[in-house]
Amino acid sequence: MDFKTRLKEEMDFANIQHKELAIKAGIKPRTLLTYVASEPSMPPADVAVRLAKALGVSVEYLVTGEHTESSFSSREKYFINMFQKLSIKEKKAVQSLMETLLMNEN
Repeated sequence: MDFKTRLKEEMDFANIQHKELAIKAGIKPRTLLTYVASEPSMPPADVAVRLAKALGVSVEYLVTGEHTESSFSSREKYFINMFQKLSIKEKKAVQSLMETLLMNEN
């Protein structure tokens, strides 16, 4: 997955439109569109930092797709928080379901 795809996914997950994200990140909407266009370009480091901050993700994740333990994407944080609220029995059921889904992929 590339920068463009991660940016779009995080925007979808945050339910934020281009103009709103551009305002939050302090960039022009047209500039933001260049990063999600059909032939996107990578933003300068300072812009990537502002976009990541506005989306609540780490720059490392947004740019490379990799993250440290403390830099999960918004979506991952959402699911982690939901999972933590489950009972032990419910957690085991979720684990079993995930394992089944992963086995079906192979």
